[in-house]
Formats: sequence, structure tokens, C-alpha cells
Amino acid sequence: MTTVAQAIKAWEAKSEASAEEATDIKLCFQTPPIAKLDTKVLGSLKKCEKLSLSTNMIDRMVNLTGMSELKVLSLGRNNIKKIEKLEDVGGTLQQLWISYNQIASLDGLACLTNLKTLYCSNNAIKSFSELDKLKANEQLRDVLFVGNPMYSEVSSKEEARIEILRHLPNLKKIDGEFVKPSEIEAAQQSPSE
Repeated sequence: MTTVAQAIKAWEAKSEASAEEATDIKLCFQTPPIAKLDTKVLGSLKKCEKLSLSTNMIDRMVNLTGMSELKVLSLGRNNIKKIEKLEDVGGTLQQLWISYNQIASLDGLACLTNLKTLYCSNNAIKSFSELDKLKANEQLRDVLFVGNPMYSEVSSKEEARIEILRHLPNLKKIDGEFVKPSEIEAAQQSPSE
């Protein structure tokens, strides 16, 4: 397996730049893949605003102490089961891309006070009631949840969008499409109407 330190060293050689000074670091598709994150090594990326770690074999998140500028974190296509340890980037992180993992719960996101975008498609979220855990994320406007088991609770994509809006009425975009006024209206009516 590739360590985060090895991946950063390779990134520095390829980009001819210092990772400690970089604002956008891509550590995707490592061969062999990254399996474990390293708090100390990631913490040295003090100026990093966008960190891409997608398409590896990462199984758990770690504290991001020191990454005080991080705005976008991409962890899609890994083996992550639980969203956790984001408190250190709670005030700066605006986008979390975590699709194609094994996440069943939306716990761990309430600390992200500036989260605007959450891409969490193709995970293991079984119920729309999980979305209530995102009510603390008042800035959230763009979500991607398609491909989660909760979609089997409804008969159509349109019904899923309305159900998502019932839980998160401030959204502007769901599953890549802008929210329509008719969907807002339908979400404001009780499900039995």
C-alpha cells in the first residue's frame, strides 16, 4: 500500500511544487492505493484548500488538525463506513465529496458550519430520516444522494427529490438538477395530501 507521505512525495516530484505551499493537492488513483490516512502528514498541508483522495482504499477518516484552509475534501470511491473527525475543518470546509463508499449514517457532519455541497451518492443510507441530521448545516444547498437504498422507499426520482426537500427545504440542487418551484410547493404539503 502507498502511504500518504509517499503519495505527497510523488505529487511534489510530478508537480515540481511544495505540498506545504500548495492549495490544490490530488492524491487520487494511487498505485498501490492509499489505505490509511495520516493526521500528522495531512496536517502539514496548511495552505491546502482542495484535497482529493478519491479512488483509493481508505477505510476511515482521521483528524485534519492543521488544515485550517481546507474548503473541498474529496474522498469518493474508497471504503469509508463512517463520517467522522471533521471538527478541525468545521469552520472552513464547504464541500465534501464522499460518494461511492459504505456510509450508512449522516452523523459527523453537524460540525461543518459552512458546508454548502455534500455529494454522498451510492452509499448505504437506508432512510430519508437520516437527512434530518443535516438540519444543523444551514448553508447546505447542493446534495447528491442518488444510488442510496433510501430511494427504494419511493416510486420515482421525482418523489425522492420531494422527500429530500421535506427534510432539507433550503436546497437549491438535488442529484445534479436545480430544484423547481413545483417541487418546493409539493414538499410543503404533507405526504398524505
